[in-house]
Amino acid sequence: MSGVSLAVPPSSDNTAPPSAIAAAAGGTKQKQQQQKAAPSSGGMMGSLRVIELQLVAFILVFSASGLVPLLDLVFPALTSAYILALAHFAFPSHSTSSSSSSSSTQEIFKGSALFRMYVIAGTTIGLFLPLAYVLGGFARGDEHAVRSATPHLFLLSFQILTENIISSLSLFSPPVRALVPMIYTIRRIFVDIDWINDVWINKSLPANAPVQDTAWYWFGKGLAVANMAYFCINLFGFLIPRFLPRAFERYFQERGEIYAKTAEDKRSAPINKPKLTEKKRD
Repeated sequence: MSGVSLAVPPSSDNTAPPSAIAAAAGGTKQKQQQQKAAPSSGGMMGSLRVIELQLVAFILVFSASGLVPLLDLVFPALTSAYILALAHFAFPSHSTSSSSSSSSTQEIFKGSALFRMYVIAGTTIGLFLPLAYVLGGFARGDEHAVRSATPHLFLLSFQILTENIISSLSLFSPPVRALVPMIYTIRRIFVDIDWINDVWINKSLPANAPVQDTAWYWFGKGLAVANMAYFCINLFGFLIPRFLPRAFERYFQERGEIYAKTAEDKRSAPINKPKLTEKKRD
């Protein structure tokens, strides 16, 4: 449940109303609306692919830079294996197609405009500002700043990439999808604690420092605290009490509907068999 994956609206919601209006209008207007809608949906999907490619590039650069600790490098692999095990043994998906699973995932939690602003704020605090902080650290030659924020960016990039991948596969049920941001957020909170320790305790500002260095110094401190605060609120105020229960509720509701339909088919089978035998005798 990262900020990026929530901030991007589903393309089906954007293209459905124009197509319905065009069907009612008919004729030439329908063709014009279809021609306009196709590039827009393609552009949306293309932008998602660009985001995924950028995340892969970030992950490769961070992995090869030597700035990410070994535990954080191994963590995504262990998490992916655990997610696959959950999807296969604990919470198998009841969906039969990728389109149905994608729509069910989008319907797990529909937030208000205030919630979307909260998500956009989290994307800015968790992704864009730390990325600017790392790039600024490279430009300023501040290796301490780069080393402090890189593990956070590495884990968040892997989380967003994982969420984007499993959202398009019917293999993963709603509980598994909800557990992905929870697992990564819990690990990233500990990483942010190390980040705060680096910028607040292990880094000092020299005497008579220029205004730019002072602003940069406090920007790093404030950014570390902001990330720690946001993701703690996100974990304990949203993911655990609201998002995870909603995912399990949808999962067991779907499973109950499948079981009810299976039981109904079994009850109707003995009734249909005598009718078939009577037709054969006639």
